Amino acid sequence: MKVAKQAAAGASGAPKAAGANATAPQSRRKLRHKVAPWLLLLPMVAMVMLALGYPLVRQTIMSFQEFGLAQQFGAPAEWVGFDNYKTILTDSYFWVVFVKSVLFCIWTAGLTMLLGVGLAVLMLRLTKAVRTFVNTVLIIVWAMPALATLTVWQWLVEPRSGLLNYFLSVIGLKSFEGFHWLGHNFWYFYLIASAIIIWQSLPLVTITIYAALAQVSPELLEAAQIDGASDAQQVVRIMLPIITPVIALIGVLQIIWDLRVFTQIYVLQQAGTIASETNLLGTYVYKTGIAEGNYGVASALAMVILLLTLLLTGRYLQMLYRQGGVE
Repeated sequence: MKVAKQAAAGASGAPKAAGANATAPQSRRKLRHKVAPWLLLLPMVAMVMLALGYPLVRQTIMSFQEFGLAQQFGAPAEWVGFDNYKTILTDSYFWVVFVKSVLFCIWTAGLTMLLGVGLAVLMLRLTKAVRTFVNTVLIIVWAMPALATLTVWQWLVEPRSGLLNYFLSVIGLKSFEGFHWLGHNFWYFYLIASAIIIWQSLPLVTITIYAALAQVSPELLEAAQIDGASDAQQVVRIMLPIITPVIALIGVLQIIWDLRVFTQIYVLQQAGTIASETNLLGTYVYKTGIAEGNYGVASALAMVILLLTLLLTGRYLQMLYRQGGVE
């Protein structure tokens, strides 16, 4: 009897031991699955912190210092607290540049989105061959280096031999013979600058929105057509509302990009004669820091721009999480 009981006890205890041994590897696998993504992200995070973290910390410190050319050659920097920020916020020229930058951003981003949505809707109605051609052209335009694009546009608006002035003169507008688009006044300058920025931004916006439109369920559109909805009604009342999150996301990104524009404005300023009247926030920081050597005030200006960008980026991330179903 004792032998039988011991055998039974051994038999009942074996599954418990086996179950305990199986649970340990399973828990370790779960732990590895949780830790592995963070370990894979660690090198990238370290590189980003090294490339961006130090400059950001240095910029923050310099925004509270009087940092000029003397400090570039080893002189100690004097702490001035919020004096640099006070200098910026009490400078009327800063507010002029700030308002111009915001209005310019709203204009370029808004027009880019309108044209992008319109062109994306048009691409839905094109034949496959024509749509492929348009896609190819858009990708080529998007892939062109910014400096190459700016060089071509400068040729177009050149006062003496530019194609734009020649075309306007041919159709009877003789006042545009030898007209200096980049040096007449800031309105014409911003018109050319916005045209270049829209030209460069339109391909990505169009292709992104077209890809979203192409994902709308055909069954839904067929049902709407059976109910008597026209093509325009299908676009306005069904397709665009469905892809509103995509339009909103790309719109916020476009605002962020256009608010921080620098290359296009700076290069065009070199071909014009009214640089002080055409500064936006990006070129204003460059002019204050590099051209004038006032790195402390330039750092404070950069922090102001960073704050604006973070506010917009926060809104972008909030929309991104909502689109992904994350609260």
